[in-house]
Amino acid sequence: MKMKREDVRNIAIIAHVDHGKTTLVDELLKQSGVFRANQDVGERVMDSNDLERERGITILAKNTAVFYKGTKINIVDTPGHADFGGEVERVLKMVDGVVLVVDAYEGAMPQTRFVLQKALEMDLPVICCINKIDRPEARPTEVVDEVLELFMDLDASDEQLECPFVYASAKAGFAKKELEDPEENMVPLFETIIDYIPAPEGDPEAPTQVLISTIDYNEYVGRIGIGKVDNGMLKVNQECVLVNHHDPDKFKKIKIGKLYEFDGLKRVEVQEAGIGAIVAISGIPEIHIGDTICSVDNPDPIPFQKISEPTISMYFMVNDSPLAGQEGKYITSRHIRDRLFRELNTDVSLRVEETDSADCFKVSGRGELHLSVLIENMRREGFEFAVSKAEVIYKYNERNQKLEPMEIAYVDVPEDFTGAVIQKLTSRKGELTGMSPIARGYTRLEFNIPSRGLIGYRGEFMTDTKGNGILNTIFDGYGPYKGDLTYRPTGSLIAYEAGESITYGLFNAQERGTLFIGPGVKVYSGMVIGQNPKAEDIEVNVCKTKKLTNTRSSSADEALRLVPPKIMSLEQCLEFIDTDELLEITPKSLRIRKKILDPTLRKRASFKK
Repeated sequence: MKMKREDVRNIAIIAHVDHGKTTLVDELLKQSGVFRANQDVGERVMDSNDLERERGITILAKNTAVFYKGTKINIVDTPGHADFGGEVERVLKMVDGVVLVVDAYEGAMPQTRFVLQKALEMDLPVICCINKIDRPEARPTEVVDEVLELFMDLDASDEQLECPFVYASAKAGFAKKELEDPEENMVPLFETIIDYIPAPEGDPEAPTQVLISTIDYNEYVGRIGIGKVDNGMLKVNQECVLVNHHDPDKFKKIKIGKLYEFDGLKRVEVQEAGIGAIVAISGIPEIHIGDTICSVDNPDPIPFQKISEPTISMYFMVNDSPLAGQEGKYITSRHIRDRLFRELNTDVSLRVEETDSADCFKVSGRGELHLSVLIENMRREGFEFAVSKAEVIYKYNERNQKLEPMEIAYVDVPEDFTGAVIQKLTSRKGELTGMSPIARGYTRLEFNIPSRGLIGYRGEFMTDTKGNGILNTIFDGYGPYKGDLTYRPTGSLIAYEAGESITYGLFNAQERGTLFIGPGVKVYSGMVIGQNPKAEDIEVNVCKTKKLTNTRSSSADEALRLVPPKIMSLEQCLEFIDTDELLEITPKSLRIRKKILDPTLRKRASFKK
């Protein structure tokens, strides 16, 4: 017999990137008394890894729990970037309702639409929280209308349309049900969650069923499966089986080793968990996302949506440049292989394939950001390797036509820059499908564009809009191939010989284009050291010293003035490299190089093309 468990609520916080999800979770934790009065609490406590803190983005979904008037509220904080959409889809299986956070100035954005659509498809009740209402240019009442229009666009049912609205400022720590109400604390949001989100349902007498929605990994205990108890009880030392809806052959007998529930930011060990509880289970090495833990006498897997396929791939390979192995700790193909396959433990949207060469692996992900986060993490762990240009994954339909991934791009730019953006994106096979004015002299452009047209565009976009533009993209399925594209209109400046760069050589080279290196940098033949504004590649000798003569010229003692080099970040390097180049990555340096280092062989290869 099904029954409700009134002392628990399970919610996910979903929103477009930067609308304040993680800050809102912080505030709920603080006001529910998770921290001691004198405890020093950092900002965005949920973003626990270094990269998340530095970039100010959430990459992995995280679990926490707060108590309010005797009810335990399990909260899942989800990422907002489209590249991590796979994380959001799975987590919604664990919860009974969502809090949709919308910025009171920006309004409904592409990712708001994506996450809301997923929630509505799963019939989850939605509480809409209009955040940042203390911003000077906030327009809460208009944003409420925009959100309701979005609900109608997505064919929401009548019950879903009657969702409650809460106005909040997570930063200032208050929420209120009406705009006129006083600004006190988060109680109105807590009350709305308790009243509006249904309590989890299940049959405590039925055989056990727990669907695993997230995997965590810990050096000491290995894989940790996180999921919700749908039916029955789960106890320590219980004999169970592991089955999977999409893999009928999977049937593995297991024993529950350790069981944890969440309390604030801690995991608390428990002996048993009942229906509706969100639990973490350790001690099962073969556990995967989408598996169901069932009792032995009734192995009945819970259906689970398939994870979105990757759209972009790049090759990771052993670094074989003349400077290889000098800065990295892990450099062999075995190290790289183990590390990439270990990443599959926690990242479901990633694919790693072995190639004909033992030193090269094909890694596919959801977008450039997804792969660059993996590269940055590996680099910080001491790995040294090389990667190729990101390329999109093509498919073929039954009539053998070539299909490629398409995206919808929403671009918000000041009116003065619309011409430049439209011209650039149409040259990259983009199609302008909509153009409308939004607040404060900004225009919103809507494009339908192939994913490969956006590879390497973000840096240019920032320059073209003087840093004032906002570019958001969302995957829109596969469409017919749009024809060939040139990735980069400029050429490279290539080092002619191995050695160390010298001011005199750089001074002569800087007339040819923009340099990426200063004096005293180790270079080798075939390494890219700058950008040529024209389309062809030029070889320059930056190790050249000035010949000594016995005549003194009047200008001989004037100092050579060098233009400061352009220092590129990992993202900029990945955007810059062309299809015949590689990016060499070590814990200390990023070097761009040609795939073929020898100049004669390189020329032959280009003639063959």
